Amino acid sequence: MEEKHEQFMQAALQEAQQAAVIGEIPIGCVIVKDDQIIGRGSNYREHSKLATDHAEIRAIQMANQALQSWRLENCTLYVTLEPCPMCTGAILNARIPEVYYAAADEKAGMAGTLDNLLNDPRLNHQAIIHKGLLQEESLKLLKSFFAQARKKS
Repeated sequence: MEEKHEQFMQAALQEAQQAAVIGEIPIGCVIVKDDQIIGRGSNYREHSKLATDHAEIRAIQMANQALQSWRLENCTLYVTLEPCPMCTGAILNARIPEVYYAAADEKAGMAGTLDNLLNDPRLNHQAIIHKGLLQEESLKLLKSFFAQARKKS
């Protein structure tokens, strides 16, 4: 079972690597239903100039289109960095019941680090959270990206 989850997180890491290649912060996301990836996304804010163009939002939109529904109730989301407040809101609104993330986000993480919106009982939906899957690989990619960015500036 763990192998399957690692395979999907590897797919999210591939999305993150593609973002890095084009100069975006390397965050990637995939959404899975019935062991099939139905949504993919990577950060695209710098290119689109849209504040909402995060990996999770792009993957959710693709999955919504694939299922022709705003509800992603039987899906699992895999993302390389802990979701921010906006993305946790989108996850909850899409009714995604389970989230795996690789690395914690100490500046914006809302799935257990700064707060935990995904498990807030005051909200009408919650999600099961799995932390740290392929964390080292995600952190290595992020650290490398920011080290290169510092060299350029």
